[in-house]
Amino acid sequence: LRIILEEDTFFVPGLAGVLLVTKKLKKRVREDFGAFIEKLLLLPPPQPAPPKAPHPLTALSFALSDLFDVKGYVSGFGHPDWIRTHEAAASTSPVVSVLVEGGATCVGKTVVGEFAFSISGETKHYDTPTNPAAPAHIPGGACSGAAVAVSANLVDFSLGIDTVGGVRAAAGYCGVLGFRSSQGIVSNAGIIPVSSSLDAVGWFARDPNTLRRVGHVILQLPFEAQRNPRQIILADDYLQFSKVPVDRIKQVVIKSAEKLFGRQALKHENLEKYLEAKVPSLKEFCREKANGDDAKLTTSMLLANVMQLLQRHEFLQNHGDWINTVNPSIDPAVYSQLCKTPELTDEVIENLNAVRNQMRVAIGSLLKDDGILVIPTMPSVPPKLGSKEIMSEDYQNRASSLLCVASISGCCQVTVPLGKHDKCPVSVSLIARHGGDRFLLDTVQKMYASLQENSTLMVNPKSSINTISQEESAEIAKEKKAIGMYSEAIKLNDENGTYYSNRAAAYLELGSFRQAEADCTKALALDKKVRLFFLFHQVTCLES
Repeated sequence: LRIILEEDTFFVPGLAGVLLVTKKLKKRVREDFGAFIEKLLLLPPPQPAPPKAPHPLTALSFALSDLFDVKGYVSGFGHPDWIRTHEAAASTSPVVSVLVEGGATCVGKTVVGEFAFSISGETKHYDTPTNPAAPAHIPGGACSGAAVAVSANLVDFSLGIDTVGGVRAAAGYCGVLGFRSSQGIVSNAGIIPVSSSLDAVGWFARDPNTLRRVGHVILQLPFEAQRNPRQIILADDYLQFSKVPVDRIKQVVIKSAEKLFGRQALKHENLEKYLEAKVPSLKEFCREKANGDDAKLTTSMLLANVMQLLQRHEFLQNHGDWINTVNPSIDPAVYSQLCKTPELTDEVIENLNAVRNQMRVAIGSLLKDDGILVIPTMPSVPPKLGSKEIMSEDYQNRASSLLCVASISGCCQVTVPLGKHDKCPVSVSLIARHGGDRFLLDTVQKMYASLQENSTLMVNPKSSINTISQEESAEIAKEKKAIGMYSEAIKLNDENGTYYSNRAAAYLELGSFRQAEADCTKALALDKKVRLFFLFHQVTCLES
């Protein structure tokens, strides 16, 4: 028998094998934390003969959310009636096949929430998987079993589907990395659809190298030089949606970005105002809502409503006939979400699709090819199992407002764990434009170690957010010394443009933009080289 008491684990032999019990001994948990619904084995092909390189995913194991077809197995979709009324798959999902062919071994199918519809991770028909990072709390996400399997170190990575947060929420609450690919960039063939225009293939991993390796195989990416972001955009208003102290997330990202990319890369955005201006179809949607009781909905809440309406409409398009024919037992929480909205008119559907298209353009325009948007993944640490918080209007509004950005725009998003708060996992999300999946995977790999290093700010509230490390102090001293040296050189020869441009570069590193601009202006007057003009242009933009 295995017993968890706070952070400690004790093992006791039991007649039925190794089991795990929560602190209050109210819930028995299987050795696999309840992650798996079915074990299977898909073995990779033999390694190619030298001098050919080995398969890229050699020695990695993975699991599938019970939405992905495997030849000879019935995909369960989180409901026993679905299994009862469907035949075994005639073929394996292409995305599963490409991973196996890439050298990975598939070991089983994992639990999904009923119809993969909710974001709590709790299940009515099967035992809710136990969150290894916080056993008394929900695992989160429709693909909770896949996240739990990775968090519990049962597999190296796992696959899921993210519609309205199935991968992102589960990763955030289980303390692992979770990647939602750009919508439509990975084939959904051989995968049970939830909402066709929102569904995106996603995957979980414990480290950024595995996340990236898996991503390159799934996305079929050729070799290309790694790129760094030139803009890290903090959505200051959306950061307020989190109940975790804002600065303990925000400052981790700021310090990491400054160290890796320089202060000039950091930008701040009021995302609500930006989207209000860039998504004009929301105004029409708002007028329709104003006929009811929701006239005062914010832009973020309107977008969340668009996401929810699309999810319900497309789910019923896909599976409404089956529900009417089979009349399955449906969890009341899921049933209320599915059936509380009347059938949508063609005009409303057209407007919802217009909002989605405009969102993609708006986020693409904001981020371009080299920008990363920073928002919280979820509005709080994982709620406790059985608590009413997950169903509260406040929680639902905050969560949907955060999750709808990528769901509606179709952009790629990654959940990055940032340690714990109140003994529960905390995370941040990074978003890149639609199609920027490789760039986002590169960015995570570049930033991950620094983010983990700086996440101590979250677990130690007494740490000053303004504390400067020895390394940063040495860098500042170095730049100040350079400024002094070039100032002395300028006194001896004030006609040398290189002295001014080099001193400008040192000023720029210290954030002294006016001094840098003045030196660039002087250098330009002395030396018309293109590189000086570029530096001047960069400083002018920063100053403005």
